Amino acid sequence: MRRLNPKKLLLSKWTAVKPVNKEKHFLVRSVVQPESAELLVEQVELEAVHSGRTQIIHWRDLQDEAQWLQGWK
Repeated sequence: MRRLNPKKLLLSKWTAVKPVNKEKHFLVRSVVQPESAELLVEQVELEAVHSGRTQIIHWRDLQDEAQWLQGWK
């Protein structure tokens, strides 16, 4: 499992190991900030390069190498 810092994820590039609907490459469009400043960042918004569709996922899911590869492969 790779180590990631949620504050450095903005605009990072990711490749889905098992693409769905030809959506293979993704860009972290935004880091979802919690309502309270005391809470830690938990989610990021990914944008599919192919379709422009966005989805919000837990940022720790990006650490799973069975689902995501860092960079565009």
